[in-house]
Amino acid sequence: MDLSWLPSRLTTSLRDLLLSVLAAGPIPKHVAFVMDGNRRYARSKQKEVKEGHWEGFYALKRMLEICLKLGIKCVTTYAFSIENFKRPKEEVDALMQLAEEKLMELCEKGSLLAEYGVRLNVLGRKELFPESLQKVIQQAEEMTRHNNRAILNLCMPYTSRDEITTAVETTVRQADITEKTVEDNLMTSLAGSPPLDILIRTSGVRRLSDFLLWQCCEDTQLHFIPTYWPDFGMLDFVPILLDYQRKVWMKESVEAGEGKMTTLVRS
Repeated sequence: MDLSWLPSRLTTSLRDLLLSVLAAGPIPKHVAFVMDGNRRYARSKQKEVKEGHWEGFYALKRMLEICLKLGIKCVTTYAFSIENFKRPKEEVDALMQLAEEKLMELCEKGSLLAEYGVRLNVLGRKELFPESLQKVIQQAEEMTRHNNRAILNLCMPYTSRDEITTAVETTVRQADITEKTVEDNLMTSLAGSPPLDILIRTSGVRRLSDFLLWQCCEDTQLHFIPTYWPDFGMLDFVPILLDYQRKVWMKESVEAGEGKMTTLVRS
């Protein structure tokens, strides 16, 4: 549905009204995004690849604000895979430049993270980044260190296999290897993230691509959306939230019914 013909103030009011209605129902604590399709979006618009990545950053800001307005406590995004270093040097350099410029924009005074009290965590092999970007990451994380109302995890450079391997190595040095001890040493757990409720991948690709493999347990709802990430917005997100709420209500109804049956049997 295209609402671009409406005045911007009206569309903002309609958005906020819809978000307030949705927030009255069950809301996931943790949502993850595989922000896929930036390059294909750029090509479809006859733009340079780097422009697709820049548009993808604005999509991240847009979706982060929606999540925070809903009261979602943790957002995790797949920003850069370790495997992405194999892409053309020009594209990698553009991504490094984008990260340096936009990380500080996210965290500066008066920004979205400051307004909503969001702590930024960059999860992954940060030592693989250029030294200048490592310094920006350290500064950005420090700027939000005392924020405690919500969490934004930017996974970069990251793969889930590397995360699990690191967690096992740490567990071996600390304690017995159990499911619980490994989980406690995952990057997301160490960052204070709650269990993952919803994972969304845009662009129509139906695979996880080495992202949050451990965290995607049986209770995580997976959604694969055909929209390219730069175009992903509220009208794509609302049906996913409604589906989540429907499943939560169904589960609660079933559990309530089982509780009544148990009471009748005991009596």
